[in-house]
Amino acid sequence: MEKMMRFQYKPVRRQEAIVGLFVLLFPVLLPCFFASFSHASPSTFLEWNVPKPRHLRLLTSALQRESSNGEPTDLWAPLADQGWRPCFGGSVNPPPLPQKSEGYLQVFLDGGLNQQRMGICDAVAVAKILNATLVIPYLEVNPVWQDSSSFMDIFDVDHFINVMKDDISIVKELPDDFSWSTREYYATAIRPTRIKRAPVHASANWYLENVLPVLQSNGIAAISPFSHRLSFDNLPSEIQKLRCQVNFKALVFVPHIRALGDALVHRLRYPPTESPPLITNDLTGTTDRNVKQMPQKFVVVHLRFDKDMAAHSACDFGGGKAEKLALAKYRQRIWGGRVLNSQFTDEELRSQGRCPLTPEEIGLLLAALGFDNSTRLYLASHKVYGGEARISTLRELFPKMENKKSLASSEERVLIKGKASLLAAVDYYVGMHSDIFVSASPGNMHNALVGHRTFENMKTIRPNMPLLGQLFLNKNITWSEFRQAVVEGHINRQGQLRLRKPKQSIYTYPAPDCMCQV
Repeated sequence: MEKMMRFQYKPVRRQEAIVGLFVLLFPVLLPCFFASFSHASPSTFLEWNVPKPRHLRLLTSALQRESSNGEPTDLWAPLADQGWRPCFGGSVNPPPLPQKSEGYLQVFLDGGLNQQRMGICDAVAVAKILNATLVIPYLEVNPVWQDSSSFMDIFDVDHFINVMKDDISIVKELPDDFSWSTREYYATAIRPTRIKRAPVHASANWYLENVLPVLQSNGIAAISPFSHRLSFDNLPSEIQKLRCQVNFKALVFVPHIRALGDALVHRLRYPPTESPPLITNDLTGTTDRNVKQMPQKFVVVHLRFDKDMAAHSACDFGGGKAEKLALAKYRQRIWGGRVLNSQFTDEELRSQGRCPLTPEEIGLLLAALGFDNSTRLYLASHKVYGGEARISTLRELFPKMENKKSLASSEERVLIKGKASLLAAVDYYVGMHSDIFVSASPGNMHNALVGHRTFENMKTIRPNMPLLGQLFLNKNITWSEFRQAVVEGHINRQGQLRLRKPKQSIYTYPAPDCMCQV
């Protein structure tokens, strides 16, 4: 009884100390608690364990940079003429299409928007090789993006058919005799009309030997999966030019995507908060509202820093043990732990340039290149891993940063809300209308826009990943040293044309296949 009394009447201060200790440790312990659940969102623990800046010394100096600091005047200058022109267009009087096609060709495309875009170009080329009638490609629902948007939801199908009408026959849907050939039909059993094992980067001869007989026997052939199923090499020049004609001329977004993209570009060029002042006429007292506002320049930054990219890179992004555990669990669930990078240390990966740039690092890159805090920046990205906490440093460096949500109302965005492909289409459109495009790391969006802007001779900064990885590993580097190394390391990475090498993508390197030297 006496022991119980002593237990019940412990000093109040000791109880307060225990409670205080629990309060202090609660935010630290909670992330680990959440991370123990495989279905917990990686962003959950970031609410409690916001990653600190990893390059505080550089960041402090970058934030102190002045708006006009003697940067080279050609920073915003367009690319000089490099002596190459698009030349994929067909002849004035193209030969007529064969009177009879060999049958209908269906393709089922997986991946995100830009992977599907390249697949569409390849599908047209394969249909030409086979003398087949192409059915508008079917876009699979990607397990990551979860977007069921169809070809017609994204691309202007009538424009597509009209541009290609002299080269191949295209139909929006199969005739009634073949209406049975659906995605569901091929999902239930092995079908003689489905080609399932098309090799990656197959040759034209492979299609003639393996797909043409199916077409001739059945009147239809369905290829699934189809992404990356046509070689970039050893193809007739007219097939190569046809692929570029699809990519750069036939594939345009639906009108509502273009309209929203135009609105965003206009608001970036002519910010409403910076409208020209009204000029008062001293004699009449009237005001002139017709003063022409000078358009402003802007940069589009594609921040490819989603959960998939972060996990697959196997890099350390400063979120501590909870973040590492969450990403490791995600790698195990999605790829069964089979990720090549996971066998290397973070330092090894960074020194080789194999880690995607974080929002903080892309901000430091832009600041070192000479973009100041008055730069208008448009952030093109899917959901950023870590949310606003991860982006805050980039926003601090570039307070005039915008995105789809900040520039367009919810009513304007209603047709694209929750649809990853349409959201990416808007970003692609704005990226093609920007003065400068920068991608935080290589990927399908990076490759597609680099190729498209090369085709149009537009400035595109390609981050020197190995150089940046080594610079960011040097914790003693000064801002002056960092800035000099960045500028020197990106002199020849601002859109200069690079000729395609064997096995490289024609969509990233359109010259010389689809461009001619003047």
